[in-house]
Amino acid sequence: MRYSVLPHFCMLSSRVHLLPTTVQLVRSLISTSSRSFMDLKALLSSLNDFASLSFAESWDNVGLLVEPSPPHTVNTLFLTNDLTEEVMEEALQKKADLILSYHPPIFRPMKRITWKTWKERLVIQALENRVGIYSPHTAYDAAPQGVNSWLAKGLGACTSRPIHPSKAASCLTEGTHRVEFSVSHTQDLGKVISAVKGIAGVSVTSFSVRTEDEDQTRISLNCTQQALMEVVAFLSQNTQLYQKTEIVSLEKPLLLHTGMGRLCTLEESVSLATMVERIKRHLKLSHVRLALGVGRTLESQVKVVALCAGSGSRVLQGAEADLYLTGEMSHHDILDAASQGINVILCEHSNTERGFLSDLRDMLGAHLEKKINIILSETDRDPLHVV
Repeated sequence: MRYSVLPHFCMLSSRVHLLPTTVQLVRSLISTSSRSFMDLKALLSSLNDFASLSFAESWDNVGLLVEPSPPHTVNTLFLTNDLTEEVMEEALQKKADLILSYHPPIFRPMKRITWKTWKERLVIQALENRVGIYSPHTAYDAAPQGVNSWLAKGLGACTSRPIHPSKAASCLTEGTHRVEFSVSHTQDLGKVISAVKGIAGVSVTSFSVRTEDEDQTRISLNCTQQALMEVVAFLSQNTQLYQKTEIVSLEKPLLLHTGMGRLCTLEESVSLATMVERIKRHLKLSHVRLALGVGRTLESQVKVVALCAGSGSRVLQGAEADLYLTGEMSHHDILDAASQGINVILCEHSNTERGFLSDLRDMLGAHLEKKINIILSETDRDPLHVV
């Protein structure tokens, strides 16, 4: 005989058998109802709050690269250093809704999306399975809590600063230039101020000064690039009204702990051999490549380390240090560094980046208040092996 069990109804004789199933069902319902999702746009905003995409290099291709048709909710965020076809298969198996690929899988422009090349196939698979792809790349290189800061943790106790500090997204004041000049005659002041205030993109301040026993009014204008042309045109047509002109370009302020590379000063010097072992341990590598600087040995002391995750030739060039640490450098850049007595350690490109993802998972978990699942790829790896 088969019994159907309705809500609030069960036979006494069957209660003992049904109870475990009922508890399991309730637990499943509780688990499902407590599962958190984030709207894709809200998640992207939170990711930008964590590390602004404005930190990225101008040549880079960062941000949301593939977007499923909206609305799109994210329950599982999948982290990888490189998005290969093998990694994509893993992401799909693990029901990822958004893949955060440190390296952008789309970098050069695509003229077509076909099944012919592996990167085109990644885009097709992402869209067919409603999976977004997001890449932070150099934004995470520059961020204070980013890849290069993580790499520096393997050196031992040290202080660090960016080799190339990032600039703020905007100036502290409006405009791109400041124009200052003096007006001596009170009767001319009203005409000048009225004229410059009529130019769009100009903010005007004035203050009294005394020079060479003469009272003057100093006019200060903050101008946009286009407004500067109009201000200069006005001044050139009315040279009798002003004197002592200065034009200053307004620079965006440098960000103290944000930028490319890190210049690290150890609290205590260590031998190069000790530093090699520290780096191998931090990166979980059995081997690294080492170029000794001219006149240096494994017992030479290391006090200052210049580092750059990934490819460091451009960032490290000219940095004054005892050791350069990066993933890869060109042959001739290594020769140049060695000729200056600088040791060079190469670990392969992505080996200097991938370990950061474990820290990123924890940081994003806290930043996103554990609203979504965050998982690491288990198949992502550097393509090069020592054999």
